[in-house]
Amino acid sequence: MRSEGDRERPLNEVAFLTVAEVASVMRVSKMTVYRLVHSGHLPAIRVGRSFRVPEQAVHEYLLESYMGSIESTDRP
Repeated sequence: MRSEGDRERPLNEVAFLTVAEVASVMRVSKMTVYRLVHSGHLPAIRVGRSFRVPEQAVHEYLLESYMGSIESTDRP
């Protein structure tokens, strides 16, 4: 799910979001975010007992989900 640009960016330039922040951006529950992380659909790193999700990964996931829903409705 990572783009080429993300691999070249140093980690100190990557913005990370908490699970609560991701849930707010996506307008879903925190449990939904945890499910996405545990299923591998949304990449995350562990910091102690909590997760941090790269902000770009959230935007890519939403874009892919949106584009997938458009493609499925465009079929005859």
